[in-house]
Amino acid sequence: MSATTTDQADTGTAALLAALATVKDPEIRRPITDLGMVEHAAVVDGVAQVTVLLTIAACPLRDKLSVDVTAAARSVPGVREVQLQLGVMTDEQRTGLRERLQGGATREIPFARPESRTRVYAVASGKGGVGKSTVTVNLAAALAARGLAVGLIDADIYGFSVPRMLGVTGRPTRVGDMILPPIAHDVKVISVGMFVDGNVPVVWRGPMLHRALQQFLADVFWGDLDVLLLDLPPGTGDIAISTAQLIPSAELLVVTTPQQAAAEVAERAGAIAVQTRQRIAGVVENMSPMTLPDGTRLDLFGSGGGARVAASLGRTLGTDVPLLGEVPLQVSLREAGDGGAPLVLAEPSSPAAQVLTSVAGRLAARTRPLAGVSLGISPARR
Repeated sequence: MSATTTDQADTGTAALLAALATVKDPEIRRPITDLGMVEHAAVVDGVAQVTVLLTIAACPLRDKLSVDVTAAARSVPGVREVQLQLGVMTDEQRTGLRERLQGGATREIPFARPESRTRVYAVASGKGGVGKSTVTVNLAAALAARGLAVGLIDADIYGFSVPRMLGVTGRPTRVGDMILPPIAHDVKVISVGMFVDGNVPVVWRGPMLHRALQQFLADVFWGDLDVLLLDLPPGTGDIAISTAQLIPSAELLVVTTPQQAAAEVAERAGAIAVQTRQRIAGVVENMSPMTLPDGTRLDLFGSGGGARVAASLGRTLGTDVPLLGEVPLQVSLREAGDGGAPLVLAEPSSPAAQVLTSVAGRLAARTRPLAGVSLGISPARR
């Protein structure tokens, strides 16, 4: 091979590697070149020869990865053919990948670190049936639509419903001890429902619930999140207490309905913040009065419950607790949840979607306080 031919081959290979750097792993959302997945890449006589290592043999998104790699290789000037081979990482390579992503071999909760800039919202309610999961899913989708990196933990172990509401049917991928969460509507999501068959009930005691939540927080690869939402079970049980212990910086977002009985129970759920020393981000009232076609209001569940909860919690905590929004009754809100397409995406101009999007905007505008955060600055010596 002449010097000119060698130079051309080197130039073509460099261009190929640059093109492959634009391909992101569909699950990890990072360039495959940074993840050590490209074992071989070269351009020989116009043929792009590429070997990509999958994290596991049964990688659920291998077809998408193949399509993306092939398209990137074809975009390189002078390439007329692409020869792609898919291999599988060794155990040693997977361990290296996990340590590279999680910052070492230790298992810790990234959101509990003082330097974490992720906003964590634990969505709580006093009782079931108030639409807490519906609110959580729509807020997650609305925040992601604003360009934020969003994660969602379905911590309602006994009553998990988030996978259906987000249209998630696949299971997480395990890379050694690390779990790669499925992504739906640009939201990374994990739920115990992804680990059970069919509609099998989960019958666990407190310690197992704590361990499950801890694993979701520490073993799942979340990447750099702007916001993490936890859909808590109703009431003030084990999961609510574990959340406060594992992520002390988590803020409560209380969901209620206008009904007085529901509001009173929601006040108790929010008042747990006194014992756990958590902040309350605000209150969302769901199933609020709706406006009928003739202009009249239908107060099916009464009115004013959210405002009462916010005022009561404010007095209890001695601080302002805002009523972030009142989501009106809307049939399509329920239909969208059952169909796996959040209303804020399916019907963004509808009344309920507009309120939920507004709430997401208020949450997105808030930043993590710097109190207790190490800035990595050393005092200058004179």
